[in-house]
Amino acid sequence: MNDLVTAINGIIWSPALIALCLGVGLYFSLRSRFLQVRHVREMIRLMLEGKSSEQGVSSFQALTMTLAGRVGTGNIAGVATAITFGGPGAVFWMWAVAFLGASSAFVESTLGQVYKEQIGKQYRGGPAFYIEKGLGIKWYAWTFAIATVFATGLLLPGVQANSIAEGLKTAVGIDPNVTAAVLAIALAFIIFGGVKRIATFAELVVPFMALGYIVVACVIVFLHIEQLPAVISLIVSSAFGLDAGFGAIIGMAIMWGVKRGVYSNEAGQGTGPHASSAAEVSHPAKQGLVQGFSVYIDTLFVCSATAFMLLITGQYNVEAPDGTQIFVGVQGVAAGPGYVQTALESVMPGFGALFVAIALLFFAFTTIVAYYYIAETNIAYMDRHARHPWLNFALKIAIVAATVYGAVKTADVAWALGDIGVGLMAWLNIVAIVLLRNVAFKCLRDYEAQKKAGKDPVFDPVALGIKNADYWEQRNAASPTQQDTVRLDTPVK
Repeated sequence: MNDLVTAINGIIWSPALIALCLGVGLYFSLRSRFLQVRHVREMIRLMLEGKSSEQGVSSFQALTMTLAGRVGTGNIAGVATAITFGGPGAVFWMWAVAFLGASSAFVESTLGQVYKEQIGKQYRGGPAFYIEKGLGIKWYAWTFAIATVFATGLLLPGVQANSIAEGLKTAVGIDPNVTAAVLAIALAFIIFGGVKRIATFAELVVPFMALGYIVVACVIVFLHIEQLPAVISLIVSSAFGLDAGFGAIIGMAIMWGVKRGVYSNEAGQGTGPHASSAAEVSHPAKQGLVQGFSVYIDTLFVCSATAFMLLITGQYNVEAPDGTQIFVGVQGVAAGPGYVQTALESVMPGFGALFVAIALLFFAFTTIVAYYYIAETNIAYMDRHARHPWLNFALKIAIVAATVYGAVKTADVAWALGDIGVGLMAWLNIVAIVLLRNVAFKCLRDYEAQKKAGKDPVFDPVALGIKNADYWEQRNAASPTQQDTVRLDTPVK
């Protein structure tokens, strides 16, 4: 089983996918004139704007729902693993993929809004919707939907649950079987409450957990502030093979940095558009910009917090591809949450291990909840005409079972299966957003033109020549007075 999983992983996460993630992010950045820099202030403003409705959630709730998926065990265990196998230079490549990935997140989330639908009393959208309606390739859309249900409903929850169980076992000796039972009960309570309960849960928990983790990391850095310049220099020099100790693994630094960066921030992976499509906004670009900023929060803030805690305390190991140790900073601890717990314990004895275990509990549990919503949305896509309620019930049971199973299995298998799921989704989604890029950039130029004219942008797909944006056409037809507000003084090319 391990050999088979490893072989499949090697095919999916070939250098081609790594080059594709970086290349597409760079292309989108250039095409948008680096919107991730130009519109930072607008991103923050939009993040706090907007209200929920009976059908949709607010921009902030959509942000926290996507952050629930982005900020997970990858921000703690994933960063530790990247440093172990890629050296400190992997951190730089995580930053690079986040910076470039912000433009990819904009494109995919804008597309999710353009082609969203109202199914029942809820907004639904995501790659399956924009592949079918934007590209007109239904079999491709179904392939993504099936792969996503498989990945987020069965594979990825086990990664998160495994990290929770290992963290609690290390910190306070709780048996993984007990952890699995508690996780199953808590998860069932939330997901059986529907999307509104998921949104409320994310809105309350996600900001608290991310801010608390960053504050503790800042304390660690402050206590070792004299080492900070050397750590930053080490990250940059290792990323380009200039460091004598880590220069030999520059290829591994890039591979692990990009792999763990994509796994953590999910930009281009196709998960973000599901929650962002649920937002109640007047223009698709609004949620696209908000989701671009969510990548910054995930990687530049939370992942960096983990990286600096490890590197500044020296509590990490680096291993060459052949298994030889290049650097040994901690003995008898497997790569993962244990590194971060050891790092914190070295500075705050009696507090560090427990704090990391609690952080993992919140990070990973909210991610499992987000995975359920993503899988449910793809079930809704495939079943939106037939409406079989038992499918959602079966999904709920399956994701609870996957969580329990992941909590009591070894981390290596869980991570490898999770990587397969992420890689499959990334391949399918990145190809789709490249083909649909012109739609997203039309929306961006339209938004910028309306803002320049002093208007609160309102979306009219007909005026922009965008077809099959059925929700927006119906919305505008129901509110004909909106038509006058979307006309621009200058045409959008």
